Amino acid sequence: MKIILSGYMGSGKTVVGKSLAEKIGVKYMDLDEEISKWEGKNIPDIFKESGEIYFRRKEGEVLQEILKNDNSVVLSLGGGTPCYGKNLQLIKDDEDSVLIYLKTDLQELLRRLSEEKDQRPVISHLGSFEALEDFVRKHLYERSFYYNQSEIILSTEGKSVEEVVNAISEKLK
Repeated sequence: MKIILSGYMGSGKTVVGKSLAEKIGVKYMDLDEEISKWEGKNIPDIFKESGEIYFRRKEGEVLQEILKNDNSVVLSLGGGTPCYGKNLQLIKDDEDSVLIYLKTDLQELLRRLSEEKDQRPVISHLGSFEALEDFVRKHLYERSFYYNQSEIILSTEGKSVEEVVNAISEKLK
């Protein structure tokens, strides 16, 4: 089984994914890390040198390769992965995959993202908290159509990582 975590950047996909994989005893993969391995450079450098369109194309190719593999895995997607190209359909068509949306409150996303803005190429250029808030609001609105097509939608509001992992484990039984 492939457990695929989606959600906006800062929603906790990586930390939840690592903890969930450890709890259920399967491999953990982060799609961005896999893209970096394929390209031999980090995500900000890929964006800077080749642009977002190139990155999104690679993202789809790497996702397709991971889905072809028969191994069980917990996979954290990038925040935009399900919204581009045929990525969402690839996941939905894969009968061994379950897509989970980690739905995180706007204020919590803003708190987390304002602390890590410089490490995130999509938002690193935003100069103020207000610009960040406008950007995130707009993206959440645009992306909610894709995120809400997940088989499981799990609100993370007020939950610890352990509580989110336990909730996912319960829903998968």
